Amino acid sequence: MVETYTPRLDPMATRSLVVKVTAGADAPERCSQAFTVAATAAAAGLRVSLWLTGEASWFALPGRAETFTLPHATPLPDLLAAVLEAGTVTLCTQCAARREITADAVIPGIRIAGATTFVEEVTADGVQALVY
Repeated sequence: MVETYTPRLDPMATRSLVVKVTAGADAPERCSQAFTVAATAAAAGLRVSLWLTGEASWFALPGRAETFTLPHATPLPDLLAAVLEAGTVTLCTQCAARREITADAVIPGIRIAGATTFVEEVTADGVQALVY
């Protein structure tokens, strides 16, 4: 059974959601859940910031999301595109460095930022943070 979601929030909602995804192909269900929640929140009109950390860092590179598969899940490239269109996607600075991922290698629209930016985002008023 595929769930259909109809946004119920005011598109001008002042709430924000920060989703930090640490899992990649190593934990596909957790990874997919994070991307799904972020894309659903964006579709509902929330301001969304998706942080790619750990093994999810690889999805900042062109073509990597296309290699991810999980039965009965929305394709990861579609979820990533939805968040990029309506929100912010950030690759962790240290995670990028450990994987030798540079700013010129990532998908256009994805930024690289560190803990200071993350802490600023999650401690702002009206923000809910989730970590997967």
